[in-house]
Amino acid sequence: MLVVKIGGGESINLEACCADAAELVKARQRLVLVHGGSHQTNVLSQALGHPARFATSVSGYQSRYTDRRTLEIFCMAYAGQVNKRVVELLQARGVNALGLSGADGRLWEGERKAAIRIIEDGKKKILRDDYTGRVERVNSALLELLLGAGYLPVLCPPAISYQGELINVDGDRAAAATAAALKAEALILLTGAPGLLREFPDESTLIPHIPARQVEEFMPFAQGRMKKKVMGASEALAGGVRQVIFADGRIERPISRALEGAGTIIS
Repeated sequence: MLVVKIGGGESINLEACCADAAELVKARQRLVLVHGGSHQTNVLSQALGHPARFATSVSGYQSRYTDRRTLEIFCMAYAGQVNKRVVELLQARGVNALGLSGADGRLWEGERKAAIRIIEDGKKKILRDDYTGRVERVNSALLELLLGAGYLPVLCPPAISYQGELINVDGDRAAAATAAALKAEALILLTGAPGLLREFPDESTLIPHIPARQVEEFMPFAQGRMKKKVMGASEALAGGVRQVIFADGRIERPISRALEGAGTIIS
């Protein structure tokens, strides 16, 4: 079992990712796809007159500030435009892909944060109208049912709260939770870089291997969105996933190349 998370950045080669996934499925590789949609959400937010706003937590992690209008736009981009594009690309290659958000069938459940503490203009503030949370429970029985029936699940945020509210969750950490729940052999995170870089953005400084027990020690090398990926990797490994790979989602055969040893391998 593999869980593959396709990043949502502008540079990701979505067609190559889907073509490679299709070939693996046809070779009888059990696979679940998770995808992002951050770039498309930013574009749509701007077009609809509600520009993206990001908040930095007191611990230094950046996330999308998600009021109700942002949540609606987020769903349009993730569960609508990007999810159905991935399904289309896979169906065109003969794979019976089924696109779902984490809210469907309560695939991903978690608690909506009552408030988040952020740093803005050097001051600590509290946001209370934010629809965000973290995946705490995965409906693995539903995923196994779909896989057993011959479908390729294509998953994306949002998730659903225990109270039945849509919540924006980090896709990398959701993929990590999914990989742990399905007892996956590997979690592959496809990004807009060849892997974790010692000196970002110099791609010649790729870190090829990280021992699982030392993954937290490499957090200082993670810049921007990569911080959440390292956090997700740590959570996946703690959940029993044997290997996590940060790999290049801009190239041809990105999943296969990762399995062949390209990227940053954490094991």
